[in-house]
Amino acid sequence: MGDKPKLAVWKFSSCDGCQLSLLDCEDELLAIADAVEIAYFMEASREVIEGPYTISLVEGSITTLDEKAHIQHVREISDVVITIGACATAGGIQALRNFKNVNDFVSTVYANPEYINTLNTATAIKDHIDVDFELRGCPINKNQLLEVVSAFLNKRKPNIPTYSVCVECKKRGTPCIMVSQGIACIGPVTQAGCDAICPSIGRGCFGCFGPSELPNTDSLGGWILEQDMADEAELVRLFRNFNADAPEFKEASKKYDNRN
Repeated sequence: MGDKPKLAVWKFSSCDGCQLSLLDCEDELLAIADAVEIAYFMEASREVIEGPYTISLVEGSITTLDEKAHIQHVREISDVVITIGACATAGGIQALRNFKNVNDFVSTVYANPEYINTLNTATAIKDHIDVDFELRGCPINKNQLLEVVSAFLNKRKPNIPTYSVCVECKKRGTPCIMVSQGIACIGPVTQAGCDAICPSIGRGCFGCFGPSELPNTDSLGGWILEQDMADEAELVRLFRNFNADAPEFKEASKKYDNRN
């Protein structure tokens, strides 16, 4: 058992949804357990096996000074660091604080804000340490997670698509809801991974898997406005969601937020 690669799963500021996606692998998780030694995974077990670790999966964004110090430690004791989910790869929904004064939120939410010690921003793990791979999604796709872990264990490149959600719509035979129904959708600039669930039920994509490769947000936003599918405020909401701090989505949301 001691010869097996050691796997650790770490939580920072997040909802635990991506860790639950790993637990949801069920039978596949048993196969992972046969291939690795699950050394640290508080969501699944209280047992802790000391590092160093072969692979560390990291969920959550950095929002406190303690987390900022802790992620440095995780990097030091891990051969490979893989960030999982929108919080870890783009700050998550909590990165909405980055566009405002965090003290306004603290004073509104907490009865005694003076006890709250937090950073002004919520940021991705890669903003603080070197990361070996980022797995997108809110939550992640469990099959993609299995692919990434398998790839690193076998020392090969993970086969994760970087094309847009539009490709998934075509694969499942879903007509474009922007063309057929006039519904605003940011699927053309969002990375695949969800199997285009929302468009399949007549709902526009709102970017759960973050920006696709080379996304043309200016063109898409301009066309949505021209077709009167949404106004500037709605575009801000679409781009400023689970992946609000992803650079391409952040700049797009700022563009429409600054319009008069």
